[in-house]
Amino acid sequence: MMTRTGLDLSVTLVTDAALCGPRGVAAVVAAAVDGGVRVVQLRDKTADADDLLRQLEALAVAIDGRATLLLNDRVDVAVAARERGLPIDGVHLGQGDTAASVARDLLGDGAVIGLTANAPEHLAALRRMRRRDVDYLGVGVIRPTTTKPDHPPALGIAGFARFAAEAELPCVAIGGITLADVAALRDAGAAGVAVVSAICAAPSPRDASAGFAAAWGAR
Repeated sequence: MMTRTGLDLSVTLVTDAALCGPRGVAAVVAAAVDGGVRVVQLRDKTADADDLLRQLEALAVAIDGRATLLLNDRVDVAVAARERGLPIDGVHLGQGDTAASVARDLLGDGAVIGLTANAPEHLAALRRMRRRDVDYLGVGVIRPTTTKPDHPPALGIAGFARFAAEAELPCVAIGGITLADVAALRDAGAAGVAVVSAICAAPSPRDASAGFAAAWGAR
């Protein structure tokens, strides 16, 4: 499985403003990137376009080119951010969001586009798409999680392994992942792991991120 040149999917942080608390999302992101997070996905379902743009600007400063910056769902805001000169790398899309083909046409071949997938019909749809439209899949949930109460049935590590074996794209595991799961998911074919509460709610986001990075790199 090939990833876009230079794209390191090993540890992704998906942001949650409530879990970050008074520290703020930008401060948590800066610490997480210090610790080894390689992809930051800004996810804020309650924010409007202007607020998302302000957040992207703050995260771009916090990241300072050290990690890939993605926006969840809002292709329109990603386009607006690029028009403002913000260094946003792409988007992560759900099954009900803007079509990946539309996102690719709007953002161009240099953008990173991820897509949530967790069912056989999602793989079937991917095979009908242009190969260039999607760079990686976010696959889960691995375990039940409160950060996404409407999540599909948990796959578990074995279910993830079966899905990843059939996918033709790199698969990033997400949903209730702990440090103890990282090695097993890597061995199951994961291109990386994505976490929310384990970093956003950690007393030290830097140390938590360093733990995930070390667990991913351990052999």
